[in-house]
Amino acid sequence: MRINDKIREIEKYLKELNEIKPETLSEYKELKTKAACERYFEKIIEAVIDLAFLTIKELGLKIPEEDKKAFDILAERSIISKELSQKLKEAKGMRNIISHEYGIIEDKVVFESITEQLEEDVSEFLESIETHIKKTA
Repeated sequence: MRINDKIREIEKYLKELNEIKPETLSEYKELKTKAACERYFEKIIEAVIDLAFLTIKELGLKIPEEDKKAFDILAERSIISKELSQKLKEAKGMRNIISHEYGIIEDKVVFESITEQLEEDVSEFLESIETHIKKTA
């Protein structure tokens, strides 16, 4: 099942990010570390968005035109919480800033997201999707 493959892909990216994740902001600011962490952040969020769309498709729901709307749809269906939907939309926004270099990237904000929020939010998302898939299987 493509959903399970996507979940494993996200778990792999989280594990790999954890292996290189720095302890301090100054370590994070080292060019190679920062670049690698930002790339993993992008890959994880892209895969989370893919998983949201795969789940929507699996449920036979209307595919949204905007990526961020996918999280709203999952929240409306009580697959994820409204709070998690908001956090994932914010992570998507940060991913866009990183990948498209809109404005100035705040190292401290990205570092805090990578070290404090990302894994918790993405793990909650994966758990919610897996729980829902088991219910519908």
